[in-house]
Amino acid sequence: MARRPIIAANWKMHMTHLEAIQAVQKLSYLLDADDVERVEVVICPPFTALRSIETLIDSDRLPYGLGAQNVHPEGKGAFTGEVSPPMLQALKVSHVIVGHSERREIFGETDEVVNRKVRAVFGHSMTPILCVGETLEEHDAGLTESKVTGQIERALQNVSAEDAAQLVVAYEPIWAIGTGRNALPADAGQVIGLVRQTLASRFSAELADGVRIQYGGSVKPGNIRDFMAHPEIDGPSSAARAWTRRSSRSS
Repeated sequence: MARRPIIAANWKMHMTHLEAIQAVQKLSYLLDADDVERVEVVICPPFTALRSIETLIDSDRLPYGLGAQNVHPEGKGAFTGEVSPPMLQALKVSHVIVGHSERREIFGETDEVVNRKVRAVFGHSMTPILCVGETLEEHDAGLTESKVTGQIERALQNVSAEDAAQLVVAYEPIWAIGTGRNALPADAGQVIGLVRQTLASRFSAELADGVRIQYGGSVKPGNIRDFMAHPEIDGPSSAARAWTRRSSRSS
């Protein structure tokens, strides 16, 4: 099954809303019509820039999706500092990153919380970008398969096949981020194949073949082409800089 690649640029806690506007405007000059026809581009700025980027995308008719980096699973309530699914939906957010390793490792998000967020995102007509991946210790102990398959299974509990078919998964091995140890495209492809097997077992082979699975783990301008060329990898995540430089070279 032909899957349209997707590139999600997670800007994390970088850029004010003014800097974000400038970055998207520069990106619009670097990507031509053929680029955005072949590849879906989703920009995930900080919360403070969502409204500004939404307005820019609408006013300039830019062919980009707008993504949020996080969401609270409840629709409203006394949750100081949180942002709800309806708030994101009202800003025309199309994708929401869920279960990022930094949310899991730094902020203590459990698989149960990730599952609630996945269902909340689907419940408000947005697409979750579900992040999974193992730590360095788990990788070296040979626990990659059990960790990744467990994260997928628990994140998709009580999720219908109709919703799961719209899912985007991002395999982001924590051990390959900022450690000096890089995964090869073949390594990433093997784990992504495992993700597809897990989806096939839970839902169907047809559904698994259609779900787009990204790779994110020290993706750089020098290696993005190799990862994109692997048949199991449907695009990089957290790769705004790499994609921008690649596009400027190929234009």
